[in-house]
Parts: sequence; C-alpha cells; structure tokens
Amino acid sequence: MNTVTKLVTSLALLSTLSAAQTLVTVNGTSITQEDVDRELMQATQGRFNQVPVEKQAEFRKQVLEQLVAKELVYDNAKKTGVLDSKDFKDRYDEVSQRIKQEIAIQVWQKREVDKIVISNEEMKKYYDNNKEEFNDKSADARHILVATEDEAKELAKQLKGLKGDALVNKFAELAKAKSTGPSGMDGGKLPTFSPREMVPEFSQEAFSMKVGTVSAPVQTQFGYHLIYLEARKNNQVSFADAKETINKRLKLEKAKTVMIAKMKELEKEATIK
Repeated sequence: MNTVTKLVTSLALLSTLSAAQTLVTVNGTSITQEDVDRELMQATQGRFNQVPVEKQAEFRKQVLEQLVAKELVYDNAKKTGVLDSKDFKDRYDEVSQRIKQEIAIQVWQKREVDKIVISNEEMKKYYDNNKEEFNDKSADARHILVATEDEAKELAKQLKGLKGDALVNKFAELAKAKSTGPSGMDGGKLPTFSPREMVPEFSQEAFSMKVGTVSAPVQTQFGYHLIYLEARKNNQVSFADAKETINKRLKLEKAKTVMIAKMKELEKEATIK
C-alpha cells in the first residue's frame, strides 16, 4: 500500500480509532490520532471544535500529511549525518537552553500562584457582588425575519388577537411562508439560546418580553424580526458550583500583585549592573 492510499485509509478511520491508534507508519515510526489531534489543537489554539464540520476533515488531512513530511525529512537528516554536524549541535544547544529557561519560568510561576490562598469569605463576597455573572439564562423562541418594518407590521396584524396554540400555529405558518431566515422552514423555531448568543437588540427583547407573546418589530443588522417567546429560564448557579471558577479568577487577579512584589524582592537581592 503506497503512502497516499495509507493516508486516505487513515483519514477514514480517524473518527473511530482510539487516541493512541497508529494511523500510518513512516520508516517504522508511528503517527497516531493523538499526534494529529495535538497538532490540530495547537494550530487552532485549542479551538478546533469551533472549526466548521465540513472543514475538519480537510484540516486533519493536511496535518497528517505535514506530520508524514516531517518524519520523512527527519529520517533523511539522520541518515545524512545532520545530527552529527556542528550546525545542528550549536542550534540544538541554543534551543535547548531557551526551552530549559522557559519551562523553568513556567514551573516557578505555577508554584508562586499555587501558594496563593483565597478564603471562603473572599469567594462568597465576589459571588454576592457578581451574581449576574453566574446567572445561566436561556430562552426558547421562534422568529420571523423580513427586510422592512412595514412587512413586519403587516405580519403582526395577522397575529393580533391570537393566543395559545392558535398563535403558535399561525406564527409558524407565516414564518414558513415569509421569513427570510434559515429557521423559516422550521416555522421560525430557534435552538435554545443564551443572551450572549444573539445580537444585542434581539436578546434584549427576548429576555424582557412575556412568555407566550409576540414582540413588536425588532430591528437588527439582519432586518426586522417578530419574536414569539416560547419559554425562558433563569437558573442561578449556586455558590458551591461557582466556587472553583471564582477561586481561579481571584487567584489570577492576586497573582499580578504577588508577582510584582516578588520581582521587586528579587531585584533587591540581585546584582544588576
């Protein structure tokens, strides 16, 4: 089986193989799904899951090909004596020293931060002063999107006086017939959303109107919306569940002050000319 065939076969198996499963070998060296995933996460700064699904397979293919190419070059470098050359050794020593310093600094910083203790009272005070931050709001709604305010007002007239199932059914009917948004074909039904997932004008209306009612026309960058609010939840995250997040946040805030003080202390002890 040639390399290209192996790559295609490996990519087809990516979604089912375990993390340590070998995808392809290059002159006896294994390249695993874990290797590919690690490269993908580094390349996307940990946000590979946010890459459109239709693009993910293409990115995986590119990364796997790059890893194969690196292994081929490295194998040839060993065979041609690169690892024994002065250029390589000088560069290796330089990079090793730099990495050694960076790792030492990272470990030192972690140890200093780990020394910081946040009291329960400090965490509770932060929670009480920032409760809105720990309010897990969500809403279920339908909407009709049209180009002009007049169109929205005309549709609103057709919904006037309706309630309950009659209102929902008519709203869904108009959404399918008139809405220019992608949810129109589903009667205007939107996935459950939080305030930050919608444009501000839409969220402000959806999280202030009454459940079971239709909004006045709402203008956003996309056009004019009529919103039917099906349900809204207002779940307050408990202090117990929020403590870990608060502890990390307050530690990072305190770390800035601690690091500044520590650096001043080290400067006093050091000989700097």
